[in-house]
Amino acid sequence: MSEAPSPARSGRSGRKRAREDRKAARTGSSKVSQLAFGPLINSYPPLDPLTEEQLEAVHQASLDLLRDGGIEVMSERVRRAFEKEGAKVLEDRDVVLTDPDMIVELVSRAPSAFTLTPRNPERALQLGGNQSYFGMVSGPPNVHDCVNGRRAGNFADYKKLLSLGQHFNVIGLFGNQTVATTDLPPTTRHLDCYLANLSLTDKIFSAIPIGAGRVKDAAQMLALARGISLDEMRTHPGLIGNINVNSPRKLDEAMSDGALALAELGQAVIVTPFTLLGAMTPVTMAAGLVQQNAEALFGIAMIQLFHPGSPVVYGGFTSNVDMRSGAPAFGTPENAKANLAGGQLARRYGLPYRTSACNASNVVDAQSTYETQMALWGAVMGHGNVVYHAAGWLEGGLVASYEKFILDIEILQHLAHMLSPIDCSEDEMGVQAIRDVDPGGHFFGTDHTMARYETAFYAPLVSDWQNNENWQAAGAQSATERATTLWQSILAEHQAPELDPGILESLEDYVSRRKEAIGTDEP
Repeated sequence: MSEAPSPARSGRSGRKRAREDRKAARTGSSKVSQLAFGPLINSYPPLDPLTEEQLEAVHQASLDLLRDGGIEVMSERVRRAFEKEGAKVLEDRDVVLTDPDMIVELVSRAPSAFTLTPRNPERALQLGGNQSYFGMVSGPPNVHDCVNGRRAGNFADYKKLLSLGQHFNVIGLFGNQTVATTDLPPTTRHLDCYLANLSLTDKIFSAIPIGAGRVKDAAQMLALARGISLDEMRTHPGLIGNINVNSPRKLDEAMSDGALALAELGQAVIVTPFTLLGAMTPVTMAAGLVQQNAEALFGIAMIQLFHPGSPVVYGGFTSNVDMRSGAPAFGTPENAKANLAGGQLARRYGLPYRTSACNASNVVDAQSTYETQMALWGAVMGHGNVVYHAAGWLEGGLVASYEKFILDIEILQHLAHMLSPIDCSEDEMGVQAIRDVDPGGHFFGTDHTMARYETAFYAPLVSDWQNNENWQAAGAQSATERATTLWQSILAEHQAPELDPGILESLEDYVSRRKEAIGTDEP
């Protein structure tokens, strides 16, 4: 994988390299220029769709809802812990009613920023502030590409999608699963996925926080890969896990167990209500934000009640539905507005923010692209620190798409370049270069231009910037068709990041032993 070349390169060798890069982008070779790994540092101020008065109104309404309506909590130990703290439990419905001051105090215990370190410390993520990281599509039951068609999620495609995500520096982390591995045994598939995560990538990945057992396996395997103990992992976390509140206002026991297992091990938890306006919340944006906020605050408060100071992320996944069919809609104006407002609420509580960039299209087309772009602008200008589903999401989350992944990478890299700061140093302003060219002339061959020939503009992956004659001669391929060629060439050339053979052997041994144990002991 190549990083953006140095601006110092110039002259004939620089021109040759630039031509090769452009040819690679056209032919589909994976040797294309890209940014170095790291966060998108957003120097633009966040967009705040709520006034200060509206923000406080949503905050207060959320606390009132938790006090008077409460959350149904399926876990007995969580109900008892809140009751011991002074909350009221409606035993006939397992509903927990919490005092507003209690929620505010518990949430205030969480850190405003923290670092996650994978097996490769150079791929560490610093979550908080104005730094954004983009994640792969996570959790679809199906997969599609233009060569093999649509099919059920499987382990072979899981590993290919991991490799694509590893290849591109703009992808900072992996969610629960790039695609569901429906061809593996349900009780042990998490072990195979973790092993693939650790051998095919060196980036942050999510534990599968469905119960405590899968979380503990993820922590133990990451500790082995990093060559540290679980105690050291507690103070230097490397895992994250996303739990969903079962909106409206229900917290399943498997979710709370998974969250608390992560927190007990010192790892990070994202608490994300899944709220669709008109289905899982009332139809208005204000009501959806109140419910999202109440559910997120309760989950975060629960974690801080058991493990004060644990790293947490405020999650938002609010969009609307098609009122004619009830189908989820993404990339809508409402979705983008919710992404912005979610960031404003997260900043209100001094917490890192998780959001998403999704679409509802059934094919890789203009709709899939503009909806993703719409959601992405809301996510980034809402200063989302973790943007889930940013590459490869299709069919409203039912499909992981290879071609959509490539087009999304194109969007993300365009965005990263667009949001990079403008260099207004004396040399970059080029006043002398402007003076050296006669009025009515051009700057194609000037020293100032040639010194920046390779790095002046973003080199697109699939966009065709050639003139019409060349475009026709090339067979008039669409961006989607060029994406098909590109993902195939990347997988053909990709090499997994180096992993010590001894560590790999230890991981394989752990998986073997756990599979044998799980035969009679479901985690």
